[in-house]
Amino acid sequence: MNLQDLDKKYVLNTYSKNYVNFVKGENARLWDENNKDYIDFGSGIGVVSVGHGNKRVADAIYKQVSNITHVSNLYGIEPQAKLAQKLNLLSKMDVQTFFGNSGAEANEGAIKIARKYGEKRFENKKYKVLTLEHSFHGRTITTVKACGQEKMHNNSFAPYPDGFSYTKDIQALYENIDEETVAVMIELVQGEGGVHPFEKNEIQKLAKYLKENDILLIIDEVQTGIYRTGEFLASNAYGITPDIITLAKGLAGGVPIGAVMTTLKDVFEPGDHGSTFGGNYLSSSAALEVLNILEEEKNKGSIDENILYFTSKLKEVYENNTHVFTSLVGIGLIRGLRVKDTQTLQAIIKKSFEEGLLVLRAGKDTLRFLPVITVTKEEIDEGFKRLNNVLTKI
Repeated sequence: MNLQDLDKKYVLNTYSKNYVNFVKGENARLWDENNKDYIDFGSGIGVVSVGHGNKRVADAIYKQVSNITHVSNLYGIEPQAKLAQKLNLLSKMDVQTFFGNSGAEANEGAIKIARKYGEKRFENKKYKVLTLEHSFHGRTITTVKACGQEKMHNNSFAPYPDGFSYTKDIQALYENIDEETVAVMIELVQGEGGVHPFEKNEIQKLAKYLKENDILLIIDEVQTGIYRTGEFLASNAYGITPDIITLAKGLAGGVPIGAVMTTLKDVFEPGDHGSTFGGNYLSSSAALEVLNILEEEKNKGSIDENILYFTSKLKEVYENNTHVFTSLVGIGLIRGLRVKDTQTLQAIIKKSFEEGLLVLRAGKDTLRFLPVITVTKEEIDEGFKRLNNVLTKI
């Protein structure tokens, strides 16, 4: 039975898939079973931060699982404690961290911290969380409700938890804060919402206002964290210190992990939250090695060079194809090209796949690029060569 038949018979039908069978990877390249190569400008939707088949990560994983893979959080886990310390140091924030398995779990944890804070801190409990239209925070019942996209609120899964509302932009947040609002939860660059970065000054103004009014600021960095914007956190790039930050995707280079970093160290107590697999020996060892690699790459200037080179090539594509693209958006290595219409966007993604280039869609009209952070100039050149071939054909 081939992959497509096997998948359709035994895997629940929740994704629209291209039935390619990838069998090998090396940094930003993948090969299928027929030895056709692909340049991966999606990195598993921002997950494979240090590239496919990274030997250092593979060695760290092998060394760890050859000894201990898992013991549960009923015991101290040395690589977990060291990972939490590393996050504290790299973030330059005085935080403690809870580890789970995904971005949605991280955001669930953030919401629970906020609501526990709202109960402990105020005489009359505050519990409401404001988010933005076009935001994306996960696919659990609670995080789906936190998403500011009406299409996510499918009646099939109702009723949803209450206490969430959405505003069209940052300015409207101020007008919607009331006596029961405990937190504002935003992405600094909306990924699924169309690669939309917010202005630095408006974010700094919001952070200051919330701090002055004892309202928590939760920054969802599931997609923007781990050097995706050029800095360790987008929050670092924006010059803010949120109360809660969530991470996942690129943190362990493909091993499932999620993290909730918070300055609110005394809110949770034993029993308030937990995760069977979260931060176990396997995931925390992988994450530690990923962070070591990326910290080295940042310190020697390679990440900044990659961003500049990728951006220059993307700008060339945009300027040479203004009949197809309406604008270039994003920061760092979370970038997008707005496409003139949905039909053209779908055609570019389909033809790119046929050409051996993996790219993504965001929102209604954005061609999204999330290359591996360690992408090389040669891989960038080849990827854009293939994209240009696509554009000449449509």
